[in-house]
Amino acid sequence: MTTVPQIEVTISYLEMEERPSNLLLHSPRGKKTSLIRAYKPTVSFYRYIYNTIGEPWLWWERRVLSDDELSLIIQDDNVEIYVLYYDGVPAGYAELDRRKPNEIDLAYMGLIPDFIGQKLGPYLLSAIIDIAWSYEPTRLTVNTCSLDHPKALGIYQKCGFNIYDRNVKTIDDPGHNAP
Repeated sequence: MTTVPQIEVTISYLEMEERPSNLLLHSPRGKKTSLIRAYKPTVSFYRYIYNTIGEPWLWWERRVLSDDELSLIIQDDNVEIYVLYYDGVPAGYAELDRRKPNEIDLAYMGLIPDFIGQKLGPYLLSAIIDIAWSYEPTRLTVNTCSLDHPKALGIYQKCGFNIYDRNVKTIDDPGHNAP
């Protein structure tokens, strides 16, 4: 019997209770970007963007869902998926979960690895925060963990999120391919 290696993950839970005033609402200089909502995206498109963005950070939660389970989430009228395009090519995405009354969760956000380091992350985050606040929630939440990009926590905080909780979990290593 083979055992799956365990890893320790620190999860930071963040919140924002008012719209920040310091959002970067224009794309970085010289970048040809567009942010387009994907209305009821296909499961295959969602898996492509989620898997491509999440692979370096060991995103696994949506990978283990069946197509039907995933479809119920991503095609819900209160779940909004926005795709960032750079020169007409998908460069990143963000997912807003509005299923709780008066509260919005930034469920996922990230860039395709080819586009990291081009100042697109702060732009995408600012644009998504602005969209979320257009619904006038009482609270906007996000969480990040020690497996995410090393700058993620700092960028969330710089854009106005504050840590309200932290915990450490031991999980099966999602990067380990058990036979």
